[in-house]
Amino acid sequence: MELNDLGFDPWFQRKRKELERPECGIARVTAVNRDRYLVRNEQNELQAELTGKLLFFSETSQDLPCVGDWAIVQYYNDGTLAIIHDLFPRKTFLRRKSAGKNVDYQMIASNIDGAFIMQSCDLNFNLRRLERYLVMANDGSVEPTVLLSKSDLVGAEDLQRRIVEIRGAHIEARVIPFSNVNSDGLETVQRALEKGKTYCLLGSSGVGKTTLLNHLLGREVFETGTVREKDGRGRHTTARRQLTILDSGALLIDTPGMREVGMLAVDASIDDSFTDIHELSGDCRFNDCTHTTETGCAILMAIESGRLSPERYKSYMKLRKESEFHQMSYVEKRKKDKRFGRMIKTAMKQIRKK
Repeated sequence: MELNDLGFDPWFQRKRKELERPECGIARVTAVNRDRYLVRNEQNELQAELTGKLLFFSETSQDLPCVGDWAIVQYYNDGTLAIIHDLFPRKTFLRRKSAGKNVDYQMIASNIDGAFIMQSCDLNFNLRRLERYLVMANDGSVEPTVLLSKSDLVGAEDLQRRIVEIRGAHIEARVIPFSNVNSDGLETVQRALEKGKTYCLLGSSGVGKTTLLNHLLGREVFETGTVREKDGRGRHTTARRQLTILDSGALLIDTPGMREVGMLAVDASIDDSFTDIHELSGDCRFNDCTHTTETGCAILMAIESGRLSPERYKSYMKLRKESEFHQMSYVEKRKKDKRFGRMIKTAMKQIRKK
């Protein structure tokens, strides 16, 4: 196996000259479990740890390795252990606001060529949640594809209605319906995976991400769980993000189901995902229009005339408000983090002088 089989394309090859150290090698991060990592090189997959410098002097959690990262590593113990010294710049990424009240970014995966956003055709289907995933993909410059799982549970008319809803929300991403039960559409999913490229499965628990991964692998490698009938939700059978190499040569990252898809500082990505609303805003009478009560607001007039659905408008406004609110909190947090970081660096310098 060569590095390009793991996704080390010409973009990273150009960065290699700037980062490579003679005593180190290059490996890709395939799994993260707190402060322990798995990396894969041309020969095998092995445990890895961070250098103290990378661990303690990273300003934010975003600076630490995530699944999909390319790393500069040094090998020990006859090549059975790796130490991560540095990371390549990220070509693309998937991230969200950390779950809960903590206002920070959580890295989902990096260097992704395509995001497979899964929603099932049953009770799990949620257009507003789909819009959030699309904003996440746009934020990290990742090409999205919508996978509609469990197509066997609905008739042809209901399935077409789901697709019409998606198109009605001005979502132009490719849509692939499929079933893990009768295999309809699975071949189309397989053809969408290109050798040497990396894809990430995104979606709530119970939509069938892990079952799909097992089908693509051709064997039951990962544990799957049952889904509650009353709400269509499932257990978190995937405990961590993990990069897997398929027999086709494509690379696929499975992720735990996300209950929250929080937005943080993604105003531009929201506009990219709601292009119809963003274009309408250009016709508003006032440049600083808030699209709430102003006379001459093109967006409000579009709702009144029926050209824009109230639900899509509410989703757009909610995402913008959420993004702006968390951004203010994040800026304040970063100021505190930087002050603390400077204090630690000063203390370390004093220790070295003794």
